[in-house]
Amino acid sequence: MRIRFKPWARPELEASKFYIDNPQEYKGRWEKLYKNEAPFHIELGCGKGSFISNLAIRNTNINYLAIDLVDAMLGLAKRNIEKVYNENEKEIENIYLTRHDIERIPLILDKQDKVERIYINFCNPWPRGKHHKKRLTHTRQLEKYKEILVDNGEIYFKTDDDGLFNDSLIYFKESGFEIIKSTFDLQTENSFWENIQTEHEKMFMEQGIKIKALIARK
Repeated sequence: MRIRFKPWARPELEASKFYIDNPQEYKGRWEKLYKNEAPFHIELGCGKGSFISNLAIRNTNINYLAIDLVDAMLGLAKRNIEKVYNENEKEIENIYLTRHDIERIPLILDKQDKVERIYINFCNPWPRGKHHKKRLTHTRQLEKYKEILVDNGEIYFKTDDDGLFNDSLIYFKESGFEIIKSTFDLQTENSFWENIQTEHEKMFMEQGIKIKALIARK
């Protein structure tokens, strides 16, 4: 998703107490940033932050790290997180944002960080064959996630794209993940998981596009 440059984003992020501009320095010791010791979950490609902000406020007993590469997105995510926490009269203590290239995720996280869950929501489907390796669920990316996930760690994945989803079912199996749940119509699966709809998800559903989802376990 392309977004216009926002000149206020970088200054606001740099001034924020829950934005990390040097994530490489925390590799293997992210837990030291958080006030409380808790399970550690991450979102890859957090976008405007509507998903992670609502997830984190509901689960203050879990520590979250949201990653994106675009300052404008992270700036909007910062504001969304502040809005949600202010509305709920809560301090922002269980979530951090950082800017990083997800294709190089092992540079900022490793097994010592004990990532228990990864969320991937509506990532770029890269439909052209020569670009498939750029997919966040491609086999070569899944191998990188295995390096940071704990044993039995899970990946929660949602997409509107049929081709990406069908291929991802193969990618996960090729990488040795166990697909413990999958659906081609998330809206009809009320007990699939505690779903938090993203802006993209609502838009796609309004267009009659079915949301595909899976849970895979290392």
